[in-house]
Amino acid sequence: MQKLIINGVNLNIDNVWQVATNPKVKVTLSPKAKSEMKLSRQFIEGFLKKDQVVYGVNTGFGALSSKTIAKNQITDLQKNLIRSHAVGVGDIFTIEETRAILLLRANALARGHSGIRPDVVEKILEFLNYNITPVVPSQGSVGASGDLAPLAHIALALIGEGEVIYQQKRQKTKNVLEKLKISPLTLQAKEGLSLINGCQVMTAVGLLNAYKLRKLNWLTDIAGAITLEAMQGTRSAFDPLISQSRAHAGEAKTAKNLLKILGTKSKISQSHKDCGRVQDAYSLRCMPQVHGAAKDTLRKTIETLTIEANSSTDNPLVFAKNKKVLSGGNFHGEPVAFALDFLAIAVSAQASMSECRIEKLINPHMSGLPAFLTPKGGLNSGFMIVQVAAAALVSENKILSHPASVDSIPTSADKEDHVSMGTIAAVKLSKILKNAENICAMELLTAAQALDFLKPLTPSAGVAKAYKAIRSKISFASQDRAFYEDIDQMRELILNDKILNAVKGVTGELEW
Repeated sequence: MQKLIINGVNLNIDNVWQVATNPKVKVTLSPKAKSEMKLSRQFIEGFLKKDQVVYGVNTGFGALSSKTIAKNQITDLQKNLIRSHAVGVGDIFTIEETRAILLLRANALARGHSGIRPDVVEKILEFLNYNITPVVPSQGSVGASGDLAPLAHIALALIGEGEVIYQQKRQKTKNVLEKLKISPLTLQAKEGLSLINGCQVMTAVGLLNAYKLRKLNWLTDIAGAITLEAMQGTRSAFDPLISQSRAHAGEAKTAKNLLKILGTKSKISQSHKDCGRVQDAYSLRCMPQVHGAAKDTLRKTIETLTIEANSSTDNPLVFAKNKKVLSGGNFHGEPVAFALDFLAIAVSAQASMSECRIEKLINPHMSGLPAFLTPKGGLNSGFMIVQVAAAALVSENKILSHPASVDSIPTSADKEDHVSMGTIAAVKLSKILKNAENICAMELLTAAQALDFLKPLTPSAGVAKAYKAIRSKISFASQDRAFYEDIDQMRELILNDKILNAVKGVTGELEW
């Protein structure tokens, strides 16, 4: 995709990812959306001509909404709003995250319910298309009237203030715009408010995480399959009859994935057909139920985030055709916050099961393999501390998985007395995802080591392809070494899709 035309209703997880990660994709505003925005703007200008009082147009904001603003102060009102709300602190959002935020904000405004000029959206798109990325701190939003503080940093850049990242350098916005001969946006009535009302920060960060999690779900299925093979486990728990008796979609999809990767049998499984084992541990046997529930949660989250990405979240909302300006609460982040909190819980639980499998692999009483998967135990500690590190990440995820959305704190002189904390949920999810990627990398590393002890017996074709991709970069550990380097390399194999693509070469597309 090299071009995207937005109209307020056509964003999805894939085109958001494309725009966020590929600056070559050019984004434009559809003529129909432009027309709707003009109609909405004309309606607002009608109020201004009649000197009618409308919240956010010629009043103060939040608890100051009862203050009427004179006509000659309306431009200053909007500029002051942006400056006063740009109070973010902490680490800044990545370039990819900020590009996604810009896209979502433009799309929400393109619906034509904000009463602003098309010029505002076109200025956002100009920043995107020139790859000018506002510097947006990640802390400071409670998800009340949406993401006020971080979106204010976006708006600050649009009016030529604050900082941006351009050509990999953090610079003053004013200097970059002057260099490129780009005029900053001059805000008119309601436009400052419309730029910062909404949940685009939490939604954008959530969508990018969800995109990565689709792949991680597949990799976790692959890791679990390799572990099951290394543990000489049974495939019977993945029989389709079991999933058909409990109609959760994710369970059936996961069982199908596992059977695709494992096949019906392998040299390893055939060698243990008479071992007498009836049931495996839950972390092996219940992969369809746990991995499947995580997939179901991810699909539901993507559905919620996609709805949000194509919604009007301003306040007040302008319905020109109905001749109404309505003050409501579409800016409240609770639908997104709930979804992201639930997804964080699901990811953490799935990663916890992955760590359980690592423990089984290094435990000779469970695996029947040398303790800690080293040929010379005692002199070498083997994978002992790989499991400890995975356990540490699992415990950290347990803390991070406490729902942000169950918290609330009154703001704006108690006018905004219930808030969502949705952006905190999104930022936490990013941390949980990174931990889960590392845990998956540790399981893949450990499971590949375990397979080597079963030679000359060979695994299924899907497992063999994953093993070969791993061994193309990471060798068998015949003695101790600094395993962090292996983990880093394995994470790279996860992120560049080498393992996933190798397995898909045998299985075809996997399901999520």
